Amino acid sequence: MRNLGFLSMGLVLLILQANVFRLLDDLSVSSALLIWAASVAIDVWRTLRRRPGHPRTLSVVRADLVLPATVLLGYALLVSVGHTQTGRPIPALVLPLVLFMGVHEYSLARGAAIAFVIGYATDVFGIAPVGLYTFTYVATFLLARAAGVRLAAQTLWMQALLVGIFTILQSTMVLVLLAIFGRDPWVPKCLYPLALPHAIATAAVAPLVFRLAQAVHSMSGGSPRTDIAGVSL
Repeated sequence: MRNLGFLSMGLVLLILQANVFRLLDDLSVSSALLIWAASVAIDVWRTLRRRPGHPRTLSVVRADLVLPATVLLGYALLVSVGHTQTGRPIPALVLPLVLFMGVHEYSLARGAAIAFVIGYATDVFGIAPVGLYTFTYVATFLLARAAGVRLAAQTLWMQALLVGIFTILQSTMVLVLLAIFGRDPWVPKCLYPLALPHAIATAAVAPLVFRLAQAVHSMSGGSPRTDIAGVSL
């Protein structure tokens, strides 16, 4: 049941990921400001209503929506002042899910199988060479699981940092494979400037994806844990 839940979540995230560029293409500074303000309001409201009456109600800030909204706002501001060559911050929404399974030490065979299916679907949806993301997602899952960094993924900022590092690692693997096996040698040269914006955007959405994955984990019979996406003040 849990495996089906993660797989379904991954496919939904993949569909959303394939359409993020539409939001960025039509993004204006005013729209970005509106999204940012709404995100701040929602996250503050969720922080205030967390554990009503508990003395530590304000000790944990939820910034799940604020982080990606801030990246959107920063991109809109850069474009508005003439930085038209700025790479679009398109996140890999499914990568934090793969890392969630890795850092929480899910079954090696099942986790690798889910990463394989999600990677293959990414190859198909993204019109990438078949096997490119299939290999890199499975490799990323195995590396995250071998690293044993479960305790390092307990706070919002550590989740973002961890996913940012692994995103750069996964992007490096993609570029190296394209340079070695790709038909067009200019493709890696065109893609490498996008690696940093891609890593920043993916790190920004990581806490939100981790929360959704934790919800799937809990609903499918996993033992609920304390808040893993908060940051203590």
